[in-house]
Amino acid sequence: MAAASSSDRALVPHYRMTRVHSQQRPIPTWLAIIKLLRWDKPEGRLILMIPALWAVFLATQGKPSWVLVTVIIVGSLATSAAGCVVNDLWDRNIDPQVKRTQSRPLANRTITVRVGVGVAGVAFACAFGLSRFLNPLSFGLCVAAVPVIILYPLAKRVFPVPQIVLAIAWGFSVLISWSAAVGSLPPATGWLWLATVLWTLGFDTIYAMPDRPDDQRLGIHSSALFFGRYAETAIGLFLGGTVVCLGILGYILNLYIGYWLSLGLSSYWWYRQITRLRRTNLVPSAYAQMFRQNVWIGMVLLLGMITGTVLR
Repeated sequence: MAAASSSDRALVPHYRMTRVHSQQRPIPTWLAIIKLLRWDKPEGRLILMIPALWAVFLATQGKPSWVLVTVIIVGSLATSAAGCVVNDLWDRNIDPQVKRTQSRPLANRTITVRVGVGVAGVAFACAFGLSRFLNPLSFGLCVAAVPVIILYPLAKRVFPVPQIVLAIAWGFSVLISWSAAVGSLPPATGWLWLATVLWTLGFDTIYAMPDRPDDQRLGIHSSALFFGRYAETAIGLFLGGTVVCLGILGYILNLYIGYWLSLGLSSYWWYRQITRLRRTNLVPSAYAQMFRQNVWIGMVLLLGMITGTVLR
């Protein structure tokens, strides 16, 4: 990577124009940074936020402090933004060789490494500042999550199922939010944590499936490659396990009918996805569509958790 020029020294110089691709119109650097943070693709930000909201609403029986909810929402946005930038910094020489990722700003050199590191630093600083509003247990969990976030891209290079590392990172959102709400982690938290881990393994394996030829060529690991022709079965087990964990959670917390209706609808939706995955003629966009559907599934479950606690 060539050293940044003097015009790159400012983090967001609004006047500077850059190119996403040589055949595309130039875009301002601030817009390229938005793309770097993935704020132009909100589904990825929401799918991290949702388990955190599950936890805070369940922990408080549907009546959380709205100040805490705001901290969790903004904190999840800052954390996911930092994770995206760290991932792209690790993968800046790999992403240009993968069709799905070759237009990312660090991959096509729209943004320099120096700017990327600066943006990641700002995102982590924002997350750190927000974490100071939390209790000591929650703050400690925030600190513990940082190495997992930073090392996930490395896991893709050395670990056969890197989605496990990603799922653990996602699971921290449950632990942080629940402990922030009540100051402890009761047994029910473990079931929500496990449900989140299994759900993440399921939807991110779906997300990784169209990249299998490129990942295999480049020597990048993924759960989709690891499970091979059994990937659809593995996804079914992950999502089925999610349903079981959420069912046990609902029983422990004595949740009302709204929750069970949402879990039934989500189970059916997941069943439809697994059935669709078994087809042999899926286009790459179908996997992205199923990934986005999981955002809606998560929102349906969140609504069920709220009604299942408030309307008891």
